[in-house]
Amino acid sequence: MERAHSLLLDEEACNQVGKHQKAEFILEWLNHLKRLLPVTDRVDIRQNQRCLVDQLWEILINSPSGPTRWLLAHCLAVLYRLGDPIPSNLMVERCNDIIRSKDDSPSALPTRLAAIACLGTLYEQLGRMLIGCFKDTLVCLLKAMKSAESQGRYEIMLSMERILRGLGVSAVSCHRDIYKVVRACLTDRSMAVRCAAAKVLLELQREAAFLWTSELENVATVCFRAFEGSNYNVRVSVSKLLGILLAAALNYQPSTLAFTCIQGSLEEVMELLSGGFLRGGGGFLRASGDMLKGTSSVSKDVRIGVTQAYVVFVSTLGSSWLEANFPAFLSLLMELASHVRATQTPADAAVTRRCVSFILRSTLGSLLGEKAQINAVKQLCLAVATQKRAVDAALTDRNVETKVSSADVSASQHMLVCCLLEMGALVQGLGSSAAPLLTDTTTALLDTVISVLLHPATLARLAAAWCLRCVAMAMPSHCSLLLDCCVERLVALKSSPDAVAGYGAAIAALVAAVQHCPLGIPHTKDKMVLDLAEDLLRSASQNSQISLQRTQAGWLLISSLITLGPAVVEHHLPRLLLLWRCVFPASLREQEMELRRGDYFTWQVTLEGRSGALSAMKNLLQHCRELVTDEVISRLLTPLTCAVALLTKLVSYGNSVKSWSIVYRLRVYELLALLHPQTYQGNASPLILWLPAELTGASLQLPLLSLLPPLCHCDDLPLAGPALHDTDHRYIEEQLHSSSVGGGSLDNDPFSLCERGYEAPAPLPSPVALATTSIHLFGAVFPHIISAQRVKILEQFVETVNQLKGQRQQTIQTHLCAALCSLLKHQGSNRGSLGPEEIRPPALSLLLGALESTSPLLRCLAAEGLARLVQVVGDPGFTVSISLLCFDRLKTARDAASRSGYALALGALYRYTGGISSPQHLSTCLGVLFTLSQDSTSPEVQTWSLYSLSLVVDLSGGLYRTHAEPSFTLVLRLLLSTPPTHPEVHYSLGRCLHCLITCLGPDLQGNGAAVSGLRSSCLVACGVMQDSPDCLVQARAISCLQQLHMFSPPHVNLTSLVPALCANLCSSFLCLRRAVVACLRQLVQREALEVSEHAIALVKELPRRDNTQLEVGLEGALFILLDQESDFSLRKDIQETLVHMMAASATSSKLAHWLKLCKDVLSATTDGRAPLESKQEDEDADPGKDDDSSAFRARSESGGPFTALRSATRCFAMECVCRIIAQCETADPAHFDMPLAQERRLHDSTDFLVLHLGDLVRMAFMASTDHSDELRLAGLQTLLVIIRQFSAIPEPEFPGHVILEQYQANVGAALRPAFTADAPPDITAKACQVCSAWIASGVVSDLRDLRRVHQLLVSSLAKVQSGREASSQLYNEAAAAMETLAVLKAWAEVYIVAVQRSKQKESSHRPADPSVSSLASDSSGSESGGAGLLKLVQSELSTLSRLWLAALQDYALLTLPQEYSSQLPATGGSFYTAETVSQARRHYTSSWAPILHATSLWLHSTGFVMSDEAPANLSRPATPTSMGNRSSVGGAKSPEDINTDRLHLILGISVEFLCSPHSEDQMETITSCLRALQVLLEVSWPRAKIGNDQALSVELLSVLHRLMVTRESVSVQLAVLDLLQRIVAAAHEHIREKRHSAEVDDGAAEKETLPEFGEGRDTGGLVPGHSLVFGALELCLCVLVRKIPQLSPKLAGTSPIGKEMDGNREGSVSILPTVLYLLLGVLRELVHQPSGACLSVVIQAAIQALKSVLTSPMSRQEKCRGSWNLLLQSALNTLLTFWDSGTCVVDKVSLLTALTVFLLSAGPDVCTIEPLHKLCLQRFTTSIDSKDPLVISDSIVQVISAYICLLPPQKVERSRPQTPQELLGVLEGIRAMEALIQAADESQCPQLVAVLLPLLISFLLDENALSSAPLPSRSLHDSALKDLMRFGPQHPAVFRSLITTSPHLKSRLQAAIKGNQESLNIKASSANPAAHSTGKSSPSITLKTKFL
Repeated sequence: MERAHSLLLDEEACNQVGKHQKAEFILEWLNHLKRLLPVTDRVDIRQNQRCLVDQLWEILINSPSGPTRWLLAHCLAVLYRLGDPIPSNLMVERCNDIIRSKDDSPSALPTRLAAIACLGTLYEQLGRMLIGCFKDTLVCLLKAMKSAESQGRYEIMLSMERILRGLGVSAVSCHRDIYKVVRACLTDRSMAVRCAAAKVLLELQREAAFLWTSELENVATVCFRAFEGSNYNVRVSVSKLLGILLAAALNYQPSTLAFTCIQGSLEEVMELLSGGFLRGGGGFLRASGDMLKGTSSVSKDVRIGVTQAYVVFVSTLGSSWLEANFPAFLSLLMELASHVRATQTPADAAVTRRCVSFILRSTLGSLLGEKAQINAVKQLCLAVATQKRAVDAALTDRNVETKVSSADVSASQHMLVCCLLEMGALVQGLGSSAAPLLTDTTTALLDTVISVLLHPATLARLAAAWCLRCVAMAMPSHCSLLLDCCVERLVALKSSPDAVAGYGAAIAALVAAVQHCPLGIPHTKDKMVLDLAEDLLRSASQNSQISLQRTQAGWLLISSLITLGPAVVEHHLPRLLLLWRCVFPASLREQEMELRRGDYFTWQVTLEGRSGALSAMKNLLQHCRELVTDEVISRLLTPLTCAVALLTKLVSYGNSVKSWSIVYRLRVYELLALLHPQTYQGNASPLILWLPAELTGASLQLPLLSLLPPLCHCDDLPLAGPALHDTDHRYIEEQLHSSSVGGGSLDNDPFSLCERGYEAPAPLPSPVALATTSIHLFGAVFPHIISAQRVKILEQFVETVNQLKGQRQQTIQTHLCAALCSLLKHQGSNRGSLGPEEIRPPALSLLLGALESTSPLLRCLAAEGLARLVQVVGDPGFTVSISLLCFDRLKTARDAASRSGYALALGALYRYTGGISSPQHLSTCLGVLFTLSQDSTSPEVQTWSLYSLSLVVDLSGGLYRTHAEPSFTLVLRLLLSTPPTHPEVHYSLGRCLHCLITCLGPDLQGNGAAVSGLRSSCLVACGVMQDSPDCLVQARAISCLQQLHMFSPPHVNLTSLVPALCANLCSSFLCLRRAVVACLRQLVQREALEVSEHAIALVKELPRRDNTQLEVGLEGALFILLDQESDFSLRKDIQETLVHMMAASATSSKLAHWLKLCKDVLSATTDGRAPLESKQEDEDADPGKDDDSSAFRARSESGGPFTALRSATRCFAMECVCRIIAQCETADPAHFDMPLAQERRLHDSTDFLVLHLGDLVRMAFMASTDHSDELRLAGLQTLLVIIRQFSAIPEPEFPGHVILEQYQANVGAALRPAFTADAPPDITAKACQVCSAWIASGVVSDLRDLRRVHQLLVSSLAKVQSGREASSQLYNEAAAAMETLAVLKAWAEVYIVAVQRSKQKESSHRPADPSVSSLASDSSGSESGGAGLLKLVQSELSTLSRLWLAALQDYALLTLPQEYSSQLPATGGSFYTAETVSQARRHYTSSWAPILHATSLWLHSTGFVMSDEAPANLSRPATPTSMGNRSSVGGAKSPEDINTDRLHLILGISVEFLCSPHSEDQMETITSCLRALQVLLEVSWPRAKIGNDQALSVELLSVLHRLMVTRESVSVQLAVLDLLQRIVAAAHEHIREKRHSAEVDDGAAEKETLPEFGEGRDTGGLVPGHSLVFGALELCLCVLVRKIPQLSPKLAGTSPIGKEMDGNREGSVSILPTVLYLLLGVLRELVHQPSGACLSVVIQAAIQALKSVLTSPMSRQEKCRGSWNLLLQSALNTLLTFWDSGTCVVDKVSLLTALTVFLLSAGPDVCTIEPLHKLCLQRFTTSIDSKDPLVISDSIVQVISAYICLLPPQKVERSRPQTPQELLGVLEGIRAMEALIQAADESQCPQLVAVLLPLLISFLLDENALSSAPLPSRSLHDSALKDLMRFGPQHPAVFRSLITTSPHLKSRLQAAIKGNQESLNIKASSANPAAHSTGKSSPSITLKTKFL
């Protein structure tokens, strides 16, 4: 194959391959030629042109396949265009000759089709150059049309389209001839021909004006006829043609009067469309006949096609036209919706409403921006108001002649429904941006919608209720107000049936909307709704005229109330249970008596009430499952038993209660389906007898699309037809399959208003829903009846099906098979069994019968049922028997349906049994399926067998790899040979290819010949599918390439793939867009930059009109697509694709691009209003405060590349900005370093985030001040991220300032709107978080600037103090708690920062003051900085402290375990109510930690001293009851009790949390908690309390120990150690105080007679869990072994600490071994490690701790001195052995220091014991001999300190130092001896001086040696001489004695003095020669003692 890659075909290689390989070879060469020709030099092309033409012609006449002929035609045309075009006429003639040929043999057809294709591409490429041949060609083609089969007609249509495109206006003379032929093809029996014909006319209309002038009506009529019996592709193509023609007609302006055309007015164009919608394409006679008969013959597919044409018509005219002409368009559309011919039956009316709603949704929702949508809502509202006024006027008119008829009312309801549903959808999409609509008095939207609630038609009332629900979901602040309004009106109009029904539905819809509103409604509202519901139910029997309405409204309200969730419903559950008990009989006996009385109306009301009650029960199970305990179920069983028993007794009243009976049965089944069958085990038998009657008694033909798809496998559904694919038109395409009883409509089930969802519900008619629910319930109940009954029921099913015939048989067969499959699916999912073997034959008979059905969906269901049956039976033998049965049936079956069904069964059989494991069975299956897939006589059989083959490939796994090569060959051969008119076969082939790629997997990366061949076949097959005209096949090709890229990325050519993806990115087919985005998402995860570059290259290559979507780059195109899409999965994929692309490039070269893109997206709004501005103005604001923010107020209206993007898209852009900041945080540090970024940008030309700070702040400002609440939250979050990341970055140009400081006006302006009175609580809460972060960041240092933001917090605090009155009317009390806690948390964070800054400021000016209270009173100096901020906070501190304490008490109560919930206050806490406990708990969880820290700081500042001052303006009960000044019994609490309560509150919260940290921000919360405890322990009173309570101290240590074990953070561990020290210090203080008290009390007694304190008094033992000392030691051990695991071989994993434990004598002996072991163990491990700064600190701490232990008073106590000495001797011995350890000691200095500490601190009883004394001397002696100068110096110091008098002189005198390090060691030794002399007694002093003086003299140099000595020796000489001059006068006697007795010392001293004097003279003379010549200089050193 590789040799085929040249300009000419290698014919030799081509002839060597086989027949099938030859076709692939040629196709691959043609593909290569297609890519090669455009880039080849024209000279080369002309040289090879003749040969190439000959080769291509040879291929043409040899029956090429479809893909081959298209490639061939393209290459031939391009060859003539780039080469010599003159011979092209000859080629056209040759093609014409082939077409004229009379050869009808099968082999001649492909050649004729290829000639037709070549003609099309030749004319397309060469255009007018072939105009001379055009008429001949046209005659040939038109003549061929008369005798051509479907393939020929299809190919001719394609060729016609290309010819018209190439010739353009030159072919105008033949346009009418072409039109006549093509018009006939629009109604061709082949759907592919219809599509192609529509495309021809679409091309024709570009030049042929008569199509949209004189022939417009005829074309429209033909289009309507083309819709009849059409498929989805035809409807899309023809509707596109019709819509574009009508738009052209509307825009047409005739230049002369010669044209006889339709006046292009909107009314006439719309009349054409509405005529097709109402009358179809049957013509006048047919329509007139239908009118006489009173029937409608317009099929649904015609109406759906016309609906799509409406959408194309408006989309073609554009958004500007729609915005300008919407009132007229709406008026005409409403006439269509209300036309009597469109609404003759309920089914017709449902379809019509669906179609009109689709037109409105697809135009208003997709084309218009937010501003235009607001105007559209106004127009819709005006239309609703006009229609409602007309109905009201007609209803009140007493004139009989003009009185409105019921038909007029019915017609008006359809208009109202369409308008109201679209209004709701628009408002919901706009969200909070729709707020101006509600305040616009000219529109009066709410009043208009509410007025429709009184409409006489049920459907109109329900649509108005849904519209109100949409308003509440979009703007939750209006929910409570609307509820009050509707309740008030309902109470006032309680006697009106319409009012009760309308307002009841509205209230239910509003309450159900709350489940989508996180802020909720006040608890009083749900109480009000329940009271109203009870009142309606009680009063239902008072007036028979409104009994039904009141009953339904009452239960509707209760059903909606239950959707509020368990937190609300649990408070009302007792009342609900009572209501349910009352509506049903108390027993079955009472029910029997009830059946004997009552008329049909009574039963209607009774059934309505019980249906409503059952619906409420169903909602309880769906929304509050956790409340349905065994007790609740037991109380529901009696009503449930009566409900089931009543099912069979509802036949006596006949049709009068039939509809109520159906609804009642539906409600019973829905409820039972949600319960476990064991719950109603006693009712299962009568129920299972009734359910088969439901299934077999259904006489209506129910829609299969609502019954079967949930039971089929989702992958099998495409076999049933394109209708089950997700398309953009699915909303109306579903109506094709709706039932004759009607389509989905709100009035089918008013209770659907309570369902969760954002789209308007469309419940199915009751009979359809009843059948669906019966099938589902049958599957759940059947396994719980006895086996004999199961067999009997299934046999009855088989017998029933066999007895019926025709349509009735198919209907019942569908129901029974669905019930059986429901049973099998239920048992398979629960791993249950089917029962005895007798059940298998009837089940198998039912499924095999369905496998042979003509319904594709039923065959899919049967195949899935067989797979489930095999799974449930679980017998391999049974599975084999089913396989053999399928093989046998396939041998004998002749009809396509049976063969298709059994083929699918073969593939699906092993779906749930672990796959195919038998090679023999696999080979057999493949043989059968290969044969079936090549049956070209039946495309259906091919499609199903190929799909089954793909299942076999999937289920075989690795076993299939041996069959991969023939499978690839088969797939490619069928792709080439299957006509393009059968795209379903191509789709199944694509699925096979996808499964084969998955099967081979990574093996496709191999380089072997076999693998290369398979990979090449795969790429060729993908190319063939990509060229298919069908969108599903193209989508499958893209998914195959995506799968190939996953396993073998290098072999997928992105250069060709990415442009193909970009071309289909904005396809009109949803499946294709999904495939494209899914593929892009995968590609950008690895090659994002490469994908982006290919997209940019594509933009440069494409013509301007073809790349408008990609002008903003691939990223911008994805943003546009995200804005336009409504499909959830596709939107998610687009977002993930953008995130991956951003992750790959946002932190590097494309940072500016991404930020600009996000900024453009954020600015793309058509909203001309200014952003929200704060109404309050700062009184002391700087006049120039808005200089910066004014620039940020300007919005880019038209400058950006995007227009009118929705708020959800702009929110995502803000999320992208936050992601970019987060990515930069982990990337280059220059992103957050301005000087470094500026420098590197100059040199590297790279980009950094800090350089775009202005854009970031601008974007955050724009989002924060938008009208969309969602966008405001995103903007505030972005602002918070910016503050946290950039607050510490300095401004290079202004030292002492940070770069964020210049944006403080913008930050303030962004925050102000969030603190207005009408701001939602969640926005205010987020703004408080931003405020605290801004103040805490330290960006603003000037107090005047700081006060602006501070004032916002002050206003929020005032709002908190004002209580719940204002906010409780709009939102749930939990929302008020969220806002309050956010405010208190923000103030707490500000207070914490203020105290910290104040401490830092004081520590920098004066020694730190331990009392924080002194900080508050410091009013001197500047108020800026920490002290000024603290002063600002302290003005509110009296209020804040009480609120903080109240919040902490609330939190403490809410964290109680569930068993203590009864102890919670009945009325709630300070900031939450009893009904909102569960909602409020999460808000407390996120806020308590900073509040706890701030409260501790406040108590620290007051020193726990109570203040009598209370805030005068505190209007809400902030002080907790249990912590106030009154106790529970009414007496006043003492300050001591109050302080104790506060201390225990803080300790309790802290301990509870630290035991099991569970918050999201664990580390921050833990740190706050530990800091709060640290602050508390700095105050004497709580320290005394904790020290006095040993149990509390031990518990604290236990919690800290757990925290130390579970947390790795160093900051947390250091805080734990600090707390440990403080707790132990508190215990020290307590013990010292007790000792002091005892000493004072017994002052005359001796100390030994005083009582003992501390632990271990009796036995010396320490009890774990009760001993503070043990707990402290345990914590110390934990710390040490985490860093030094060698201390404990069983433990592994911070800074060690040693601490003296204060206890009595016995206790000290108990802990001393542990303490010594730990300290010496630390030393042992650390001295063997290389020294460092951190390590030295640790060693010093360990030595200091060792000294503390050695000098402990316990060592000198008489009773324990002996034990201590023994232990210390043992420790000294251990220390001495460290020199002998196997590893080398690195830090000998530290060991010497430790040894010296031991010798100096321990008594002589420890150190003078042999052999310890001798070992000590050896260690010092060895150290002095060391080669390390530092060790020498330290050893000298230590020796002199302890043993100087014992060492021989030769060990003291050393050789002279040669290096600075040696000099340092000697000097250190001298200093140490000097210190020892000064510290010695007078008696010992002469001896020490006598040692030192000879040493000093030995360091002196004479005059000869001094000049040549090295620098260290001269420095030592100078130092020694100075020391001698100083020591001589101090000790003259010793000095004289030494000089006298040692003559050599004397002479040495004299020589040194003389040499020193001479050197000084030389220096002086060189420095001042004039002075030297005039006089003698005096010596610089004057001897004060006469030595000689």
